[in-house]
Amino acid sequence: MSCERHRELRRRRQRRKKLRKLRARLEQTTNPAERARLIARIRRISPYAPVPEK
Repeated sequence: MSCERHRELRRRRQRRKKLRKLRARLEQTTNPAERARLIARIRRISPYAPVPEK
């Protein structure tokens, strides 16, 4: 059984991994609607994470 700290670290690592994927998709896309959707998703996952603006 894992302790709370290990669960917290696993969640944090997973969040970082997901944010990297979303930011990569954001860099690729040019569709404004898709960009807005991805930015909203990044904000929902991590409200204070920096979002690259083009």
